[in-house]
Amino acid sequence: MTRPFRLIDTGLREGRANIAMDQAIISLRQQGAIGDTVRFIHFQPSALVGRHQDLSLELNLDYCAQHGIGTVRRMTGGGALYLDPQQLGWAITCDRSVFSGCDLGEITRRICEAAAAGLSKLGIDARYRPRNDIEVDGRKISGTGGFFDGNVLMFQGTVLVDLDPATIGQVLNIPKAKLAKRDLDDAASRVTTLAALLGEAPSLQAVQDAIAAGLAENLGLDLTAESVSEAEEAEARAAFDEEIGTDDFVAEIDGASREAGMRVGHHIGAGGIVSAHLRLEGAGNDRVREILFTGDYFVAPTRIVFDLESSLRRVTLDGLADAIRAYFATLPPGGLLSIGADDFIAAAEAARAAQPVPADA
Repeated sequence: MTRPFRLIDTGLREGRANIAMDQAIISLRQQGAIGDTVRFIHFQPSALVGRHQDLSLELNLDYCAQHGIGTVRRMTGGGALYLDPQQLGWAITCDRSVFSGCDLGEITRRICEAAAAGLSKLGIDARYRPRNDIEVDGRKISGTGGFFDGNVLMFQGTVLVDLDPATIGQVLNIPKAKLAKRDLDDAASRVTTLAALLGEAPSLQAVQDAIAAGLAENLGLDLTAESVSEAEEAEARAAFDEEIGTDDFVAEIDGASREAGMRVGHHIGAGGIVSAHLRLEGAGNDRVREILFTGDYFVAPTRIVFDLESSLRRVTLDGLADAIRAYFATLPPGGLLSIGADDFIAAAEAARAAQPVPADA
């Protein structure tokens, strides 16, 4: 049995406008104004950070400004990435009942395996690699990420079609700890492209057709090509103007590691990097004044982390670990992808043990 899905291509857009269209499609799907949707996405040169990442820590902002590369904050978690017209984005937005009974980890596996099967139609051996990559011979060709917003799932991926990998090293500040974890000298050695694998870049249309076929055949989707609706365009313009297109939103998390008095700790686990930024108060500096968790992890909904941070204000340091565990115990199952309370506790404890950033840092 197949399920009807729209298939749309929203064309080449500036990075923030693409994220605003993501939000528009989510909102209209929640309202029932549009059906379940597969979307293909094309970017003008853009450097994107995940929802919980520190902007200037992850991106070389000077390089981006000098080379006309837009800076963008995604609605999903995960790591920073660079996209331009030679890369292809794809997204599934649907009611969560399409994947009834599956948590986010299982949904990720199913969608990535379907997309990998599609990419393999181009003549490569693409495979899903947990937690959220599609690789060929151990090198990443597609990264993915997703989240729930109420009863709607948004799941996105990218495909490296043709790119000079050295550009990634110029745009992105890849943490040395992350490279060391994968035994890599630089970011370029972690990725590959369809052009490199096939000897020449296939057309974007050929890549789209392959991915669409893989999703349809392996997930049971009945895809019907449609045009972007005026309702989607109007909703996207509103989302862009009100939040996503603003510099304030993109820089919502920026420079936390450099703030005087902040204690910073890091934890690298199976679910990604979690960094805790901790400011203390009280006569003995024994209570949390504020705590911020950044990193390339995935949680759904993204509100989980913001609410966690709020819940920890004024908690004593001795009770911090118990407070984090108690908060996670209240969450419904299925929203976390390879990350949990212990990862946030480890980052918080590392921050607690760190020296505060000096005023002249």
